[in-house]
Amino acid sequence: MYVRAVPTTDLNKNTEWFTYPGVWTTYILMLFFSWLIVLSLFASSPGTAWTIVHLAHFFVTYHFFHWKKGTPFADDQGIYNGLTWWEQIDNGKQLTRNRKFLTVVPVVLYLIASDTTDYQNPMLFFNTLAVFVLVVAKFPNMHKKMKLKRALLVLFSQGDQGKSFSFRPYS
Repeated sequence: MYVRAVPTTDLNKNTEWFTYPGVWTTYILMLFFSWLIVLSLFASSPGTAWTIVHLAHFFVTYHFFHWKKGTPFADDQGIYNGLTWWEQIDNGKQLTRNRKFLTVVPVVLYLIASDTTDYQNPMLFFNTLAVFVLVVAKFPNMHKKMKLKRALLVLFSQGDQGKSFSFRPYS
């Protein structure tokens, strides 16, 4: 009845915590309790609260999973300095259970937020933009393509401001 936990082979302290049993459940519960907190603090509608949670999830996960490089631990001798957390997880293997879970979560948040706001603009636009950027950043083709990920975010953040697009990598 229960899934048998296999000892982790991931020696990267930055990502090994995600292989522990119960992390997925904790992740989902954190999102749900975040929704409850937003719902009660801002006294907003459930749809607006889900949109706020979805957008906050987008900004936090994009920054920490797809933008920041390296690890906070010195004992890895710098072998992960050129990789984001997403590129480090599961030793860089693509389409693992953890990667699929982390890809499905923003899609489900998008569906919940869009449905509870009755697919009304501008909420639908912001939810769609957030899920598009997050899911594209998780594609196997984007593995180790930091410049493309940053260009994608910069391109969408400029919007329709009439400015010309020029990309300068930060790495």
